[in-house]
Amino acid sequence: MSESLAVYHGHFGRVCLYSMDRKMVPHGHREGHLIFHLQGPPGEVVVNDTAYPLSAGQAVAVSPWQGHYYKPLHAYEPTLAVVLYIRPAWFLEAARRASASLCFGRNGVEMTEHLSRLVFGTAQAMLDGDREDLLIEDRLCDLTQSAFDQSWQWTPRGAQFTGPILPRRDFRIRKALKYLQDNVGAPLKLNNVAREVGLSRPHFFKLFRAQVGLTPNLFCNALRMERAIEQLANSENAVADIGFDLGFSSQASFSRFFISNGVVPPSAYRRSVHVT
Repeated sequence: MSESLAVYHGHFGRVCLYSMDRKMVPHGHREGHLIFHLQGPPGEVVVNDTAYPLSAGQAVAVSPWQGHYYKPLHAYEPTLAVVLYIRPAWFLEAARRASASLCFGRNGVEMTEHLSRLVFGTAQAMLDGDREDLLIEDRLCDLTQSAFDQSWQWTPRGAQFTGPILPRRDFRIRKALKYLQDNVGAPLKLNNVAREVGLSRPHFFKLFRAQVGLTPNLFCNALRMERAIEQLANSENAVADIGFDLGFSSQASFSRFFISNGVVPPSAYRRSVHVT
């Protein structure tokens, strides 16, 4: 069974030390995502239908809102991984280049000696629960920046990278995004959301996927996971009550959702959280 060994929340976002042995469902989130192998058998991270190895020699970078999921390759032994969820706004503040954006050049990241030292240093600090890690933000900034820089090496845009070219979102998709964000946990029917913004259901789904990167269903799941993680880390509300507020009919259904989207049960996640 997958375990959460330690979780740190801070201005940067969050960093988790996970022992993983189960496949996740496709999902996405607004943070930049870095997954580093620490110990155990290799696995895979599937990003936009392409599998990338998660091993001692290669990490995986996922840009905000890219669909992805973890896939174990060996059932007999869990894989220990350091998993970063970095807030794009924090990275923009902390990055050395003013033109930087938390959009990775490619998903596969080669594990250099420098990256390995930072990953193992982070894991050691997280496992030492009696000592406050005063350098965690500096270390995570260096780790994210180094992985980001390497992801743009040997790419056509390379050193000239000044941020992703993003199309301006259609006003109807912007309206849908606000509507979904304002109604997290409410019983929504996406057909009604499409009608609310003036689109047919097929056109709404196609345009939403093209401009956001996820389907409306996965986007709604991402919003619910964000709200659940925030409540688990920063409130004393009962796990069942958090699930009910997010539209789940029982604590069991909420736990199944949280495990498939976030590795471990919500109660185990809460027990592991440290707020820095």
